[in-house]
Amino acid sequence: MVTQVILPRILQIGEGASQQLPQVLASLGCNRPLIITDKMMVKLGYTQTIQDCLAASGLSADVFDDTVPEPTISSIQAGVAKVRDGDYDSIIALGGGSPIDSAKAISILGKFGGVMRDYKFPRIVNELGLPIIAIPTTAGTGSEVTKVTIITDESNDEKMLCVGVGFMPLAALVDFNLTLSLPKRTTADTGIDALTHAMEAYVSQKASLYTDAQAIAAMRLIGPNLRRAFHDGTDKQARERVMLGSTLAGIAFSNASVALVHGMSRPIGAAFHVPHGLSNAMLLPAVTEFSIPAAAERYADCARAMGVASEQDSTDVANSKLMAELYALNDELEVPTPELFGIDRDEFFRLLPTMAEQALQSGSPGNNPRIPSADEIIELYKKLW
Repeated sequence: MVTQVILPRILQIGEGASQQLPQVLASLGCNRPLIITDKMMVKLGYTQTIQDCLAASGLSADVFDDTVPEPTISSIQAGVAKVRDGDYDSIIALGGGSPIDSAKAISILGKFGGVMRDYKFPRIVNELGLPIIAIPTTAGTGSEVTKVTIITDESNDEKMLCVGVGFMPLAALVDFNLTLSLPKRTTADTGIDALTHAMEAYVSQKASLYTDAQAIAAMRLIGPNLRRAFHDGTDKQARERVMLGSTLAGIAFSNASVALVHGMSRPIGAAFHVPHGLSNAMLLPAVTEFSIPAAAERYADCARAMGVASEQDSTDVANSKLMAELYALNDELEVPTPELFGIDRDEFFRLLPTMAEQALQSGSPGNNPRIPSADEIIELYKKLW
């Protein structure tokens, strides 16, 4: 089997990587960037820091800061208009997964036009939009190294999966210093999101030796360090390891695909505005339990990589320890159930058939080791409540 691997052309990782932005822009032949970010990045001063860094090298950058969590068709329109009206040769995507995902969509629509639905999977978008330099400020989505973006169509609450080389950033600057001020909730949600990426890439039916290596390395980094980063955000060693784990997990799932957790997660996020990482965290234990019978050895490998099972443990014992760990992790990181999150029970149960259908249409459940029926997805959603 031949594995095609798509990565950013430039990947800089480590403390201070974000400060190398001027040199990276120069190497790409770009000198008129637009910063796409959100208002929190402006408030925290990260945007100004990037502008100051550019100014020291004689560069300036306009800012578009109207991206929103879980980006929608309407939320990116002003950014698309700004790109079309401006003379920009590149985009600096600064923030968590939502600003980076927004930047990916704006890059394509700003250059080629059309509407977001035109670029929805199963179409593969290989056209190259404006070059993107991604600077992630969370350790979770892996969006800086993926050829994927997810944009919600608010007319029907569908989270549209858009895939292709055109959505891969040209460069990614992965600087764990930018995660030191992350609040606990964001640390937890994005961290479990990254763990989910690694686990799903490893058990995916599209996994390869290459993606296996990235996924196992990611689990080894995230498993022992996520709790440390959650309880002490200033723990630089833990932050660095979780951030690198997130990037490796992003590489793994971008090249092996995600599976059932993500397929079921998107409809919850779209219908009830649950942050993506949090809805993944809600689902991970139940979906793992459902899937283990079809890939017991693979899940046991996950347990060992995360450090919760030993090489001497049998497959069954390792998987028992894995399940105990996933439930314990959700408890310690204060992951709520849909009920505790505040979702209306009647509405949740009314939408179960629709959410199950949307999950299947996304294609992700088809990569799961155990492929569910719509009825089985509904039962998993009920178990989640």
